[in-house]
Amino acid sequence: MVIPMIRIGVLAMQGSFAEHLDQVKRLDNVKGVPVRTVAELDGVDAIILPGGESTALRRLMDRNGFREALKSRIQNGMPVWGTCAGMIMLADEIVGEPPHLGVLSATVSRNAYGTQLDSFQTKGTWMLDESSQAEMIFIRAPRFESVREPAAPAAMLDGQVTGVIQGNILATAFHPELTGDLTPYRWLKGMVRKQRSALEATEPSSCAG
Repeated sequence: MVIPMIRIGVLAMQGSFAEHLDQVKRLDNVKGVPVRTVAELDGVDAIILPGGESTALRRLMDRNGFREALKSRIQNGMPVWGTCAGMIMLADEIVGEPPHLGVLSATVSRNAYGTQLDSFQTKGTWMLDESSQAEMIFIRAPRFESVREPAAPAAMLDGQVTGVIQGNILATAFHPELTGDLTPYRWLKGMVRKQRSALEATEPSSCAG
């Protein structure tokens, strides 16, 4: 049986989308797709919102109804992972400014880990399936100030939440695309496979008679 290719989109309007597309290439039976339009969004199974400038991303996404289309897809179950600026886009509360997509039950603050000169790399912990080491790079990174149910920690660093999961939504303050850590990419792929399996299980079987 031929297994349909999984198409993981990467928002390619601004920011570090090229690095994410390079990592997606490392996954079997997965195609990375740059996404800039609603039509391209409609053609993917999951999407990554990369680091960059969250305010610039919002302005670009507000063109041609893209932001509302993206929000609707996420609310209807499309797996999404946001890194850094993408994490800010997902949060339902941002310190000092209105939310962008507002689909993740968390409060975040922009640039809370410092300026570009304060960028650093360290080791933390993934908590997605089983606890595993995570190499974390922070670049002008936002911080989770609070996380509310149904959201829960997905990554930790010295007692501080650095990643959050909420159903089909994953958000990280750090940049796995820069370390080659495929953990969140495999999570996206696994979420799509689970959704496909659930859909197949609900479809009526056909028989010849």
